[in-house]
Amino acid sequence: MHIGIAGAGLLGRLLALEISRKGHRVEVFDGARDPGPRETSGTEGAAWTAAGMLSPVAELDRSNEDVFRLGLRSCALWPGIAQALGMPEVVHFDGSLLVAHRSDAGAAQRLVGLLQTKAGAQHQPQPLSVDALAELEASVHGPALAWLLPCEGYVEVHNTLHALHAQGTRQGVQWHWGRSVHAVEQGALVVDERRTFDHVFDVRGVGARAQLPVRGVRGEIFLLHAPEVSLRRPLRLMHPRHSVYIVPRPDNYFVVGASEIESEDRSSVSLRSTLELLSAAHSAIPALAEARVVHSESNLRPALPDNLPLLQHSGACTRINGLYRHGWLLAPALVEQACQELEL
Repeated sequence: MHIGIAGAGLLGRLLALEISRKGHRVEVFDGARDPGPRETSGTEGAAWTAAGMLSPVAELDRSNEDVFRLGLRSCALWPGIAQALGMPEVVHFDGSLLVAHRSDAGAAQRLVGLLQTKAGAQHQPQPLSVDALAELEASVHGPALAWLLPCEGYVEVHNTLHALHAQGTRQGVQWHWGRSVHAVEQGALVVDERRTFDHVFDVRGVGARAQLPVRGVRGEIFLLHAPEVSLRRPLRLMHPRHSVYIVPRPDNYFVVGASEIESEDRSSVSLRSTLELLSAAHSAIPALAEARVVHSESNLRPALPDNLPLLQHSGACTRINGLYRHGWLLAPALVEQACQELEL
């Protein structure tokens, strides 16, 4: 079959890889200048501005059973994807940590109680003593309460996106950069002209707003470099107003984020977010006081009115959108489901 894909973010790259692997001819169209990150390609893709956390349990406070199920399936799929890319080291499954200061114990206990109720017996948060936390993560000091979520992990975002593009190229995928898709129709993509295919996929995220009720939800992150800090697992600091996360990257780099703002403003990170997020991160890992702020970035997560993902088939067109804050958690499972339902 001849397959057209609108959008070369995480979903577009995973789809291209999976479909071309099965022998189909795949063409991908995206408005970005090249396959690189936002600062070089001009892309607005949300996948680049993400921590890559694989947290089906921790996200249960704001998601439903379907998101949980899809998240668990993606966690099972990610190691195989990384192996196929020849880069098994980009996926990490050493668990994740929930921590809280004593002053926030009430809010933390309520959240953990909710997770315990919704997660089921196999995926319960495991309480850790202060000593046990220090043994797992020597750089974490200050939080009085901690839980380990054993099934969770994270993906190295930039390395994985580059590897997906490279492997797709090796499998014969045709990438059309600087070619924005203006509309997705039955078996056709409207670029500068109408291009016809046996089947098309619309995975444009916020770019699909003309055809779906998708909105952008602003998120903000910081990239820190801290040679004196060690962290193997994603860490979430629970707080009554926000849940700050710190996610490790190779060579002692760390992503800090948490902001979720109902705004489509793509301007620079705000002073409020800078103070709140970095102060919270420092309160959990004091050695971050000497970290260098390498980069800060804001972007828009694609969300539908119910904040739940959409997988919709209509004739020769499939739309996947609304992954919201769960893009890296849900994408592999949704790609697998879409291909199975279409018998691709």
